[in-house]
Amino acid sequence: MNHTEDIKRGEKGAIISIFAYLFLALMKLFIGYMGHSDALRADGLNNSTDVVASIAILVGLKISRKPPDKEHRYGHYRAETVASLFAAFIMIAVGIQVIIDTIQKIFSHQTQQPSMLTAWTAIGAAAIMFIVYFFNLSLAKKINSSAIHAAAQDNKSDALVSIGAFIGIIGAQFGLYWLDPLAGLIVGVIICHTAWQIFADSTRTLTDGFDENKLERIRESVTDVKQVKEVKDIKGRILGNQAFVDITILVDPTLNVTESHAITENIEGLLEEKHHISYAQIHIEPYYEET
Repeated sequence: MNHTEDIKRGEKGAIISIFAYLFLALMKLFIGYMGHSDALRADGLNNSTDVVASIAILVGLKISRKPPDKEHRYGHYRAETVASLFAAFIMIAVGIQVIIDTIQKIFSHQTQQPSMLTAWTAIGAAAIMFIVYFFNLSLAKKINSSAIHAAAQDNKSDALVSIGAFIGIIGAQFGLYWLDPLAGLIVGVIICHTAWQIFADSTRTLTDGFDENKLERIRESVTDVKQVKEVKDIKGRILGNQAFVDITILVDPTLNVTESHAITENIEGLLEEKHHISYAQIHIEPYYEET
């Protein structure tokens, strides 16, 4: 299956997230308001931002499927990462707002006992989000998508947030009314933490960060190729769900062009088979014994 088809499969994960978040956001906001639960309302606001973030990811995936053009010779794969970055900005803005609102309520003692319906809503929502999380996590691994992996991590944090809201609401049933807004505060912190992780991963990719250990494994594989005397330099970067590597190797200077080209094809096949890297630029230089 080619990379465009993989991205198209990733869009299904984003669409599932959008509908799940939309349904849960409306339900939590309504029941949270009617049932007087700050935690559930905060959870609902969290899901409302997730709707926007998931739409951004879906748009990014669609753009990344566009073929290369005159201005984007490497394709549009990074649109997927830009979408993840945009999602992080939305999440952190709402997370900060949730934190501010719940702190104000805690210090102003604007607390009351929420209804048990809000608790069952929270735990039911957690179950739904765990199902979506496992689906998207499995999909992200299959298609190697950073955007869908980010969406899966967001799904998991949302499930944990709902469990936290459930605990806070149950505590309020026993007279600990401050537990409900405290749970709302924790929701805000979790939103910000998840947003920071997505932001860090996205910026690392956009600034051409690459796993040093993976580069070393690639170096070892190329070094083991019989005709390669030495790997002089190796660099890597990520574009969407694709890894691009640039490798400079030293070979016997007496080889002709055809023989040298055969070495590069051998290395490209090795990288595809062993490291799932389809895009490699192999530069050949002559190797001379030190005298």
